[in-house]
Amino acid sequence: MSDAELLQAWASGDKLAGERLFERHFEAVTRFFRNKLPADAHHEDLIQKTFLGCVEARDRFRGDSSFRSFLFAIAHNQLAKHWRARSRDRLDLQTVSVFDLDPSPSAAVARNQEQRQLLLALRRIPLDSQVALELHYWESMTAAEISEVLELPLGTAKTRLRRAKQLLEIELRALQG
Repeated sequence: MSDAELLQAWASGDKLAGERLFERHFEAVTRFFRNKLPADAHHEDLIQKTFLGCVEARDRFRGDSSFRSFLFAIAHNQLAKHWRARSRDRLDLQTVSVFDLDPSPSAAVARNQEQRQLLLALRRIPLDSQVALELHYWESMTAAEISEVLELPLGTAKTRLRRAKQLLEIELRALQG
């Protein structure tokens, strides 16, 4: 069964379809949240909200894009809601980084020094840039899929991805200092 068929079946009350959909995408959604939240955050809550959001928004999924793009768009929205709820100020995810929001990155996620530096550098670039890079490299999403997730025109998504790579390189150089 395709993801779209599983979503429809789940929305119609088929719990097994929901479990299959969840199993198919659980690791990717977990990975999405892992580097964008403090170590003590409840990733499980956001993962659950993401999948529940799929069912609630199922009527908006017309199959024009991939289910993964639809799912990560919901995850991105949940992430933005999470950070905005924790902040008293208005947050601009194009300029604020995870490091700005939570300046104590978790070393537990990274296994060696290079991974720690990469994680720290990712957490120092704007959150939307971090999301774009991680979707591109870890989820193998194209610029077109990223544009759907971030709700941006394709050209803007390509520019954001290119700029995110530059920002990451700058942060990595600064950390190697």
